[in-house]
Formats: sequence, C-alpha cells, structure tokens
Amino acid sequence: MQVWIDESLNSLGITGDASKVLAALIAILLIALFCVLGNLIARKVLLQLVSRLIKQNKYIWDDKLYERKVFHRTAHLVTPLIIGFFTGFFPAYEIMIKRVLSAYVTLVLLLIIDSLLNAADDIYRTFDISKTRPIKGILQVIKIVAFVVGGIVIISSLIGQNPLILLGGLGALSAVIILVFQSSILGFVAGLQMTSNDMVRIGDWIEMPKYDAEGTVIDLTLTTVKVRNFDNTITTIPAHAMISDSFRNWRGMKASGGRRIKRSIHIDVTSIGFLTEEMIEELSKVEHLKEYIADKRKEIEIYNKERNIDISVPVNGRRMTNIGTFRFYVYNYLRNHPGIHKGMTLMVRQLSPGSTGLPLEVYAFTATTEWIEYENIQSDIFDHLLAVLPHFGLRAFQEPAGYDIVSLRKNGVFE
Repeated sequence: MQVWIDESLNSLGITGDASKVLAALIAILLIALFCVLGNLIARKVLLQLVSRLIKQNKYIWDDKLYERKVFHRTAHLVTPLIIGFFTGFFPAYEIMIKRVLSAYVTLVLLLIIDSLLNAADDIYRTFDISKTRPIKGILQVIKIVAFVVGGIVIISSLIGQNPLILLGGLGALSAVIILVFQSSILGFVAGLQMTSNDMVRIGDWIEMPKYDAEGTVIDLTLTTVKVRNFDNTITTIPAHAMISDSFRNWRGMKASGGRRIKRSIHIDVTSIGFLTEEMIEELSKVEHLKEYIADKRKEIEIYNKERNIDISVPVNGRRMTNIGTFRFYVYNYLRNHPGIHKGMTLMVRQLSPGSTGLPLEVYAFTATTEWIEYENIQSDIFDHLLAVLPHFGLRAFQEPAGYDIVSLRKNGVFE
C-alpha cells in the first residue's frame, strides 16, 4: 500500500517532503477508515449475529456472557489489530506505536477478564450451591491480582521495560501494599472463614444490633456484607466484623420449620381464686376441659376423703383454682391448634408475680416460619385467650387508664 500511495502521488507530480507528509496523512486516513469499517462490522454484524445465536439456544451461560458485555469488549481488539498491521507505514514511530498498542490490548484484556469473572459469578448463582458457598469474594481477589499485574504490564509496555523487573520491585513495596489493601485482605480471610464454617449465606435473615442491621443478606463481597433491612434500607457491614463481632442468624429457625411464640398474659392476682361448683359445672361443658375437670374432681375427692379433710373450710385440702384450670385450658387449646407445631416444645407456665400481676407465659412453636402467617397465628391465639379470661373469673392486669379515672369520678369515688 505504501508503494501504491507513493506512485499515485508521483504521478500527480508531488515529490519530496510534501509527498512524504501527504503520504502519511493518506495512510492515517486509510487506517482510520479501516478501523471504522472494522468496528462497524464487529459491532453491527458480528455482535448482532452472536446475539441472535444466543437467543435461539436454551443455554444460560452464553446469555450471561452477553449481558456482561464479554463480546462487546472483545470487539475493542479489532482497532489495535488493524493499526498493528499498518505500523510499518511509520518506521520512525513504529516502536512507540507498538508500545501504546500493547498497553491498550492489555487494558482491553483486563476488561474482558473482568466481564468473564462477573459472568462466571452470575452463572454460579443459578446453582443452589451458590447460597451456601458464594465465590464473589474469591473472584474479587482474582480481579485485584489481575488488575495489579495488568497495570504493571501496561506501565512496562509504555516505558519499554521488562515487566519482571517491576514485579520484582513489589517485594520492597509489600508493606505499602498490605497497608493499602488491609481491608481487602481482612475481608478475604473473613470470607474464607464464613464460607468454610457456613456462617452466613445469601438469603439468610440476620440480626446485628451493633450495626443496626436486621434483615436479609443480599450480597457477600470481598470486603462487605449487604443486608436489606425490613424497612427496605440497606446496611453494609464489614466482612471482618462478621468474624470479630457476634450476630444472630435465623436460618436455623427457618430450617426447623417452626418459629417460637414466647409471650405472656399478665393476670390480675386479685381475680385468682377457687372455682365454685357453679363454675365447675359451667366449665365442664368446655370441650378442652371435659376430661380434665372430670379426672381432677375424682382425684381431689379421693385425696380429701383419704385424709378426712374438712372441706367446709375453703383453705383445707385440695381445690380447683381458676388460674390452674385456665392454664390447662390454654395448654390443651394450643395442643389442638392447627397452627402450632406438634413436634416442638409446648408449655404454659407461670412466671414470678410482680407489680404487673402474674405472668402466664405461652411457650410454643408455630407450624410455619413465614413472618405474616406467624404473626397472624400468634395474634389469633392471644385474641382468643384474652376473650375467654372472664369465663374463668380472671382479669388481665392493666394500668389505670384515663377512662378508668373518669369512670371512678362519675361514680362519685373522688367526691
């Protein structure tokens, strides 16, 4: 081509320095034209063809490669290949052009590697194992190493030095490198520990009060763990903090299939007392108490007769109490409730009485771990228990409200 340009200029009567300058300008224009045509063919023809082929097959991996622009970035290699073919047109600048092209090709290759690693992570996430063994942190380490080495190769290409000489100099800068990449190194080590010990996975519900985080893990990277809180805010936690600080992971609860209910009803102690015969007869009609009351009455009767106890005095012998009967009713009610897990701990117990009455605690597990269903089941249970309290002659403890004070005043108590 060089000969053809020179002959064409000579035929036009252009010789000497003017011919050389004009030949160089024509060569630059032709190279630019070839580069434009090459890019158009690569992007408008080849990329469109690749896109159609990808859409027509059923594989996922090639879709991820296309989405992460692996093929788009590969198309950037067309320009340096074309320019490299014509470097002989500029012998005085050939070495410098080759250095710049070498640096540019290295940069494009780094971008392709970055896209390939991102696509590899996307493909890996389509498998179930990605939830227990995420590889994003490892891929980020590979990226850091690749970009550090690539940066050294680019610099060595531009200055015309052997990259091994620059790589050898990194030993002297190791202290600076450790300082600069301190968080990355700590995060990488923490990531390996979290992965090997299966401490946290993407999708886990974790709670970390120190960082005001309570929600679902949405991302695990080399240096951070991202948590989407239940108010849809995002909390970013340093990866090494997951190792050095404590946090609560609710994954075990979800895996067990049951979620705990641990809530108390505070009973007004002044409403606690023995059951009268009328109350016993009325409560005997309750489905969850029929067998209990019948068995309990026989047991108490036998106990009192064997000891010749004078039952005319209420404090003598054994008697049924409203709180004890209610406690058994709650237990039996929960045992027959369809929303309660039958294979886990079920207990109704009294806690120490205090200034807010006698706490009667329900300790049970729902048959679901879904939050909304869990709250509905729990609310339904306590709606019912609070509603049946008066049938046992019991009252829930409550601090005097403004309505209570107004009622007392209307009744003339404060007059």
